[in-house]
Amino acid sequence: MMSSEKLTILVADDHPMFRSGLVQMLNSQQQIEKIIECENGKEALEKLRSHKFDLAILDVDMPLMSGLDVLRSVSSEEIDVKVIILTMYNDESIVNHAIDNGARGFVLKASAIQEIQKCITTVLNDSIFYSAELTPYLYRRSHAGSGKAKSASSIDDLSPSELRVLRLIAGQISTKEIAEQLMVSPKTIENHRANICKKLNVHGTNALVKFALANKDKL
Repeated sequence: MMSSEKLTILVADDHPMFRSGLVQMLNSQQQIEKIIECENGKEALEKLRSHKFDLAILDVDMPLMSGLDVLRSVSSEEIDVKVIILTMYNDESIVNHAIDNGARGFVLKASAIQEIQKCITTVLNDSIFYSAELTPYLYRRSHAGSGKAKSASSIDDLSPSELRVLRLIAGQISTKEIAEQLMVSPKTIENHRANICKKLNVHGTNALVKFALANKDKL
């Protein structure tokens, strides 16, 4: 990978088989001293807050907190770690979220075995690596100019977890029912609702439900 310096890496992914395969591959690298595994975003953020890591590899779609939610917290709390985002979704909005919040690498799971080692080497050498399939998104972004075309109330601003919650809100089910369906606490759903309202510039529960119903076909 890079120099003789030993590395400590966090790997957070809720798919045991994929995580095990990734860890096994990483363990074959002599430069890596320790790998800590997590199966949800909340645990990953707690580890990042309490331990020093050189690198964090985060899956986007995890229970309790998504990888993008963890990335946002890492950025806002100025936690000193380089972050690589993993996802099975070739989605432009996810890529933009990752870039906006300081991800140094972005690897599609379909390409992970072929690309992850190169990605790690690139990121640890203070450069940025994104899977080749994402090039069109990066091109559009680089040619978009400094102004943002999206409106202040764009659904594209929502994380995958927030989008799932908004879809369920559009189904007019309660916070408790949403929490049960997503297997998280009602408090987590309330936090998602608050974040959604802030991003969409929507004020109040009724206004959020109306927005979800009005935009149901876009969710």
